[in-house]
Amino acid sequence: MDLFDLIVTGIALSMDAFAVSIGKGLSVQRVKAKHSLICGAWFGGFQALMPLLGFLLASSFAEYIKQYDHWIAFALLFLIGANMLREAFSKEENEADASFSVKTMLLLAVATSIDALATGVSFAVTDTNIWLAVSIIGVTTFLFSAAGVKVGSIFGRKYQSKAEFLGGVILILIGVKILIEHLSGAA
Repeated sequence: MDLFDLIVTGIALSMDAFAVSIGKGLSVQRVKAKHSLICGAWFGGFQALMPLLGFLLASSFAEYIKQYDHWIAFALLFLIGANMLREAFSKEENEADASFSVKTMLLLAVATSIDALATGVSFAVTDTNIWLAVSIIGVTTFLFSAAGVKVGSIFGRKYQSKAEFLGGVILILIGVKILIEHLSGAA
């Protein structure tokens, strides 16, 4: 993946954390800078860690699946994107939790970064610079999450599903781009 694709992937992957951060912003009476920093650190940290783990796991067997790597990357990104679209259209309301405890944030950080783990697998099969990728994803998610808390306190639930929808569409389009590039011989 090139730099543009990595930035767009970072933005797309940060949308789940952004949506949850909006919910956290809704849950507190008065938003403080520490609320934004806590969300940014937890979500940004895990969004950087999980693709690294996925990359390391997949790197050990990447040579065995090289002829199918583009299909794997496409399928993973498509499934992650489709799940984000499903969540965006879900009528299920998530109750806002005002807690910023380690237990609460750890659970939310893991839950919002599972898709990043799968994306890390796709990085292993597309010759992506993993250190650049995890840095971009971590910083992007930190910024979106920190901003999400403030957005939640101001605008509320209005932007939560729109963020998940946009993230899902972007991941699907990147998966399609990888597949087309490989099948056309451009990769």
